[in-house]
Amino acid sequence: MNRPFARAAGWAKGVAETLIPLVARRLLLHEARALHSLGLWVLRRRHQVPEGALAVAYTGPQTAMMYGMIFVSVIETVGLALVIPWPVVHAILLVIDVYGVVLILALHAACVVRPHVVGSDGSLRIRYGALFDLRVPAATIATARVDRRYPDGRLVRLGPDGVLDLAVGSQTTVTVELTEPVPFVRPLGRRGVARTLRFHADAPRAAVAALTRARAEVAPDPSAAPR
Repeated sequence: MNRPFARAAGWAKGVAETLIPLVARRLLLHEARALHSLGLWVLRRRHQVPEGALAVAYTGPQTAMMYGMIFVSVIETVGLALVIPWPVVHAILLVIDVYGVVLILALHAACVVRPHVVGSDGSLRIRYGALFDLRVPAATIATARVDRRYPDGRLVRLGPDGVLDLAVGSQTTVTVELTEPVPFVRPLGRRGVARTLRFHADAPRAAVAALTRARAEVAPDPSAAPR
């Protein structure tokens, strides 16, 4: 990259950061990632799931709701097409409605192609589509267990005791205790620190078993220590 181009790119980035609020920038970024995920979904690919890692799906509780929203949106689009007589207004609303359907489908696709990941080294990556992404090193994980809970309706909730709930369909199924706090970024940019993680997995026992097995395999053998 030559210097004039680099300066122009830096200037454009600075202008964008000045004129567009952080929340709006993050929403645009999430939207772009969701649309990219829709392409991955069509191609039957997953986003950053390394070879040897376990992909942990979490879309079960929300799939029916997502397709229900798409069905309602399509019915609304057809209904408005029959009711509105003005061609210009009809065209504008049609574009908005079709994009809304595509965006809902993209949000669901993002959750499908961006699963949680249990690494072969015992690390953990928990995600919710393009909105949330938290990597946890293996050394930071103390224990993992199946633990079904029903927090409030928010996607991300941090309790005063440092418990982070990442709920899908208002439920979590896995609890991970940490040896030390880990920082995370909320969907709209706010930061927090978690000491315990609770998240949903469609197959929680498989996720916990993979976490436990991977950490046991990479842990040093005490009997092999020199005397």
